[in-house]
Amino acid sequence: MLIGIDDTDSNEGMCTTYLAALLAEELKAFGVVNGFPYLVRLNPTIPYKTRGNAALGIHFSMFDENPETKRDLISFVTEKINEYSDLSCEKTNPGAVFIFDGACESESLRLLLYDFFKKAVTDVIEIEEAAAILNQFESEFPDSVFHFSLKNGRGLIGALAVCGAMLNPGWESTYEYLAYRLPKNWGSNGGPERFVDPESLISVDQKTTPETWDTIDYDKKTKPFPVCVPGGNDPVLFGIRGNSANAVKTAAEFVVSEEVERFQIFQTNQGTDAHLISINPTNPINSINSIHSVSEMQPLHSYILEGTVDSKAETIEGGHDIFKLKDSNGTLLECAAYEPTGNFRHIIRELIPGDEIRVYGSFKNETLNLEKIKILELADDFKLDNPICFNCGKRMESAGIGQGFRCKKCKTKADSKIEIHIPRKIRPRYYEVPPSARRHLSKPLIRYSKEDLEK
Repeated sequence: MLIGIDDTDSNEGMCTTYLAALLAEELKAFGVVNGFPYLVRLNPTIPYKTRGNAALGIHFSMFDENPETKRDLISFVTEKINEYSDLSCEKTNPGAVFIFDGACESESLRLLLYDFFKKAVTDVIEIEEAAAILNQFESEFPDSVFHFSLKNGRGLIGALAVCGAMLNPGWESTYEYLAYRLPKNWGSNGGPERFVDPESLISVDQKTTPETWDTIDYDKKTKPFPVCVPGGNDPVLFGIRGNSANAVKTAAEFVVSEEVERFQIFQTNQGTDAHLISINPTNPINSINSIHSVSEMQPLHSYILEGTVDSKAETIEGGHDIFKLKDSNGTLLECAAYEPTGNFRHIIRELIPGDEIRVYGSFKNETLNLEKIKILELADDFKLDNPICFNCGKRMESAGIGQGFRCKKCKTKADSKIEIHIPRKIRPRYYEVPPSARRHLSKPLIRYSKEDLEK
């Protein structure tokens, strides 16, 4: 059976991952958890998300699948959702989906929920669409598909999506080790500030990179910043992301911190670029992962596209850098590197008109918020200067308005200024925002293969 849960946390506290970790342990009274719980990140641009827009799932085998045991299990899970949901928050709208035995083997359900999962990661879904799917399959499998929701039930979208992920395990996955604080230490309970020794995190980073990533941000001006330690009131103490369950578990063993209540390893789609839609004018048809042109871009979606820099970056109030990109159809797109992206903005400021680049980012307010770029080809950069005397090698001076240039010493003359090549400070390659500014889904360059970097 599958259990999908979403939207129990809030901006002020709690965390759906904690509830999933708790359930993964306590559900052992009913059966066996298969593999690791799932942590699926959905479309990162959704405005009504609480924090990271993650849905949680548990793939489970029951000891006893009779109707009474099913009811007991559903009741147990829903009671936990009631207990651990921050219902005082307007954005918190919990939802849970339960899919048992025969329904799990339905090919039509599996395929439909896989499409729903992919759409939830890249697109915008309304509650009505999730409700329609649930109504369809609750009618088709009345003893095998159930749902539960509180308030407006928006969490049903994520709950269904993570079920689609669990039914279709072929997608690219990574892992995250999450350690949780003792409940008395949670910020919402007035507990002390988190303690995770930063030196131990630097050691983790040095010993386990490239199998783990985004533990430390060295881009900060003052000192290395522990990206893996949150700052809010939620129960999470720290999280280590990596390519395998063994990598994150090994890394966590080096962390020195306050006492940990529990930990859980999750299988996830973090660090995979699964949220990006390709803009490719040569594609024969549009699809969920591809469109033809910039003119088809929609707000609250994320894209990859290639184009030509049309204007140098302008630094606006707040330290944000904005430039215009032109696609192959001549359509202009505003691209932005916002202040939190730190030194990444220095790269953006070095771009000049004519540079060919590929950009990755989310589209909002008619602007692409950059996550990374690849410089494909650099334009030649020149400046105009006075000509050089071919006799003495010194620069000529103006001979007067409309009279060209002359060398005072040698009396040589020239008609106009000359172009001087300016060496570029950047080169064709990938550049990315620092770890502290990276979206959960954005694929860090450390995860790219040599072949990927050359594409």
